[in-house]
Amino acid sequence: MRVLIAEDHALLRDGLIRLLEAHDFTVVEAVDNGPRLVPALVEHRPDVAVVDVRLPPTFTDEGLKAAIEARRQVPGLPILVLSQYVEQLYARELLTGGGGAVGYLLKDRVSNVADFLDSVRRVAAGGTAMDPDVIGQLLARSTRDSPVTRLTPRESEVLGLMAEGRSNAAIAAALFVTEKAVSKHTNNIFAKLDLPPSEDDNRRVMAVLTYLSSR
Repeated sequence: MRVLIAEDHALLRDGLIRLLEAHDFTVVEAVDNGPRLVPALVEHRPDVAVVDVRLPPTFTDEGLKAAIEARRQVPGLPILVLSQYVEQLYARELLTGGGGAVGYLLKDRVSNVADFLDSVRRVAAGGTAMDPDVIGQLLARSTRDSPVTRLTPRESEVLGLMAEGRSNAAIAAALFVTEKAVSKHTNNIFAKLDLPPSEDDNRRVMAVLTYLSSR
């Protein structure tokens, strides 16, 4: 799997390269600034890009804006954002820009190697990988007219866990219910969000994006 890394901190950049290559990823390029990021993404069109939000020269939201621009030029380009903070405005634009294949993790999650690698693979496969703390900040307010308001409290809870990228089995374990119960809740969620039958993985992504765009 081909990966592009955007990280200005040399030690973390080197650490990400070593970690990914040790687990059978191929790092096609590692950039350390915002201006280089968009051309690199468009040129390589990697299977997934791991992008720091704050890159030179501004050290604000350079990486996130570059990721959004790259996805405009290459629709569906898989992007996993890493950040110490939640940049709410541009994060929402990235995550609800359509098609899935996006993730947003806080940097301290990288220390859990198995979860981080799972997130990289999930985004590369077209899914979502959301940090629970990111979800908490992005979903601070609801929209009255959103179809999400049709959901029961339990269905909202299931959808929130789905937004983290959890499987039905993982959701069942977290809520202390059966997988059959989770499957029933997810089917109800799809119906209430007006998501027509399709591949289940795609409907999960669309449900998550509907959830995020409604907040």
